[in-house]
Amino acid sequence: MKTKNPHRGSTFESFLKEEGIHHEATTHAIKRVLAWQLEQAMKAQGITKAEMAKRMRTSRAHLDRLLDPKNDKVQLDTAQRAAAAVGRTLHLSLV
Repeated sequence: MKTKNPHRGSTFESFLKEEGIHHEATTHAIKRVLAWQLEQAMKAQGITKAEMAKRMRTSRAHLDRLLDPKNDKVQLDTAQRAAAAVGRTLHLSLV
């Protein structure tokens, strides 16, 4: 007969929900991953920020906001253009 582990608590996800910050934390995490993936793709392909902005048909300042992991205000079309600029596609899903 298995006994319940007295040292096991709630999951991190349930903690975030209990604290009322799950949505905010998830949004922030998604943006950090997106910015990291774009930077990695740029680095792998030798794409400078100036070249990336040119490929996206946007300003360097706009690209800097996109690559800023703390700035979670990103429009979907901007993310799609960035993905296309490094030869990738953006996939979103509701789960």
